[in-house]
Amino acid sequence: MKRSKTLTVMSVLLTTLVVLTAANPLPKRNLRVLPKDIPDATLDSIMKQFNKGLGVACNFCHVRIHEQTDSLNYASDKDPMKITARKMLRMTIEINRKNFWTDKSKKPHELNEVDCYTCHKGEAWIETGR
Repeated sequence: MKRSKTLTVMSVLLTTLVVLTAANPLPKRNLRVLPKDIPDATLDSIMKQFNKGLGVACNFCHVRIHEQTDSLNYASDKDPMKITARKMLRMTIEINRKNFWTDKSKKPHELNEVDCYTCHKGEAWIETGR
C-alpha cells in the first residue's frame, strides 16, 4: 500500500513537471543585435561562424540548463561572454556596413568580409599588441 501511494505521488509530480515545462518552455531566442525574424538556418550559420572563428563550442557563450551537461539555454544572458559576443557582432556589422556594403540586396548582418576569424584566427583570446 505504501509503495502504491509513493508511485502515485511520484507519477503526479512527474506529470505536473511535464505539463509545466510544456506550458512554460524556455525561450528559444533572445536576439538583441540580429533581426528577431532571422531564419533558423541563417542564425545557425552565423553561430557556426562564431564556433570556427573563435575555435569554441556553443557553451563558450551559452549557459547550461539547470546543470544538464547536454542542454544549453540559448536565450539566457547569464554568461558575460554572450554580452561580449554581442559587442563584437555589432562591431563587425558596422565595419562591414561602412566599408563593404556594395550589394544593397544584402542586409548588413549578412556581410562577412570581416568576421570573427579575421582577427581571432580560430583562437578565443587574441593578443592585442599592448
